[in-house]
Amino acid sequence: MPKFVVEADGGSRGNPGPAGYGSVVLDPATGETLAERAEYIGVATNNVAEYKGLIAGLKAARELDPDAVVLVRMDSKLVVEQMSGRWKIKHPDMKPLAAEAAKVMPRAQVTYEWIPREKNKHADRLANEAMDAGKRGERWEPANSSAALDASAARTLATPPPAGPVGDAAAGAAAVRAALASGGGTRTRAGTAAAARAGSAPAGADTLFADPAELAGPAAPADLADEAAPAGSPAPASGPGTAAPTITGAAPAAAPAGQGWGPDMGPPATFVLLRHGETALTPQKRFSGSGGSDPELSEAGRRQAAAVAESLAARGTIETVISSPLRRCRETAQAVADRLGLTVTVEEGLREVDFGAWEGLTFAEARERHPEDLQAWLDSPKAAPTGGGESFASATRRISATRDRLLAEHAGRTVLLVSHVTPVKILVRLALGAPPEALFRMELSAASLSAVAYYADGNASVRLLNDTSHLR
Repeated sequence: MPKFVVEADGGSRGNPGPAGYGSVVLDPATGETLAERAEYIGVATNNVAEYKGLIAGLKAARELDPDAVVLVRMDSKLVVEQMSGRWKIKHPDMKPLAAEAAKVMPRAQVTYEWIPREKNKHADRLANEAMDAGKRGERWEPANSSAALDASAARTLATPPPAGPVGDAAAGAAAVRAALASGGGTRTRAGTAAAARAGSAPAGADTLFADPAELAGPAAPADLADEAAPAGSPAPASGPGTAAPTITGAAPAAAPAGQGWGPDMGPPATFVLLRHGETALTPQKRFSGSGGSDPELSEAGRRQAAAVAESLAARGTIETVISSPLRRCRETAQAVADRLGLTVTVEEGLREVDFGAWEGLTFAEARERHPEDLQAWLDSPKAAPTGGGESFASATRRISATRDRLLAEHAGRTVLLVSHVTPVKILVRLALGAPPEALFRMELSAASLSAVAYYADGNASVRLLNDTSHLR
């Protein structure tokens, strides 16, 4: 096993055009970020930027341990094949860069592997952050980076990808996900890709949703926090009668000739995500987080909890019930647990964010009283609500740590997590590898269900059921 994994990327907006690179050094055993490098390099081509990202990543690994064995992972086929010695370097701009990269560490200590672009999101985002900083006339600073948060859901944490032809690990993982979802052992990657292109939503291994038609629901305004929704927020991309398909963190690829089977990774850990039922604040669209009045369920909320309990009992897949410590979640979770004959475990990490001085206010009231703070909060995940609330960036770190711990404790099991709008949206966002602003583009009804299946290859599959009007 390599001591370090280096992921590197570069980009050019124009090719040639304003360019920058990003690279990250990772612990292959834990996925922990050990070092990040990014820089705006002026006008250059994509290939030049990619090579400079490689050089920066190797230098960062050398600074950590000059004797380390390093696996370099890049989505540039050109750089990987040239540095592996399989392709000749003909371009005059590439030769000195390749020579410089080769001198950073002894050749015997470095190996190269191509990965698809969706597996290189951390380095890609660093490169884009560097280019954005250059556009503003600034230097990229590590303290301002959110790349590690955005890439964490898509990275393989336990081990490096299995050896095999280029792209085989990602394609094989996709095949296994599809096979498990449809109740079989394995399927061909070609069949998986065809199903994905058709937009099909096979029943999950936990059979959470018996019929894809259950996923259909009318479009609704995107809500923002646990209860509050700003006017004018982008609406979700679905519409009346549109079924939401299964969405995976890495899209399946068509099978190369002569290949058709992937390794059996075993059943995923599936988190069924249930937002609590309505409170008195829910219909009024008021901020309701960890720092407010901790309201109980309303009569409508109790009916919703009872209805979703019956629905989950009919499916018979939930093995464990875990709840946020806030009252509305505990009451919802208890209704389900009583129906299933289970107990409720309270998990502090599933609590809603603290909305500070905005607790109990509508979005309009918060904008009127704290316009600058609210706009900053909308513009940056690092901005906190007025009065010492919790930022989305801080909440993401908390929820990511909670997710990882629960995954380790419940491997291969189907677990109901009863939580709030923000934690559920963050878990879905991370599973999809979506940017932080995606939080404002999701609508999440009271007592709605979502499900995330986490696979051994580090990928995730998301299923949504958001229309809960029948539960009122």
